[in-house]
Amino acid sequence: MNGNSSIVLIAYVVVFALIMYFMMIKPQKKEKERMENMLKSLETGDTVLTTSGFYGTVIDIEEDTVIVEFGNNKNCRIPMQKTAIAQTEKPE
Repeated sequence: MNGNSSIVLIAYVVVFALIMYFMMIKPQKKEKERMENMLKSLETGDTVLTTSGFYGTVIDIEEDTVIVEFGNNKNCRIPMQKTAIAQTEKPE
């Protein structure tokens, strides 16, 4: 009986580990990959939404920073890290 209960315990641990992987780790990896692909495809002229909720247009791209123009008057240009971009939209 004792050997049987240890097998059941090991099975519970394995099942719990699999559930943790498919519910938490795999979706995080997928989201990280999506963000990396989005930032790699970033081009000047793209409309972006920042993590702080501002919409702007990419004016210049450097290695890890971008310059984003906000508003219609073309006077508000702010450099920010690429990681501060939450979404991109290509111009049509």
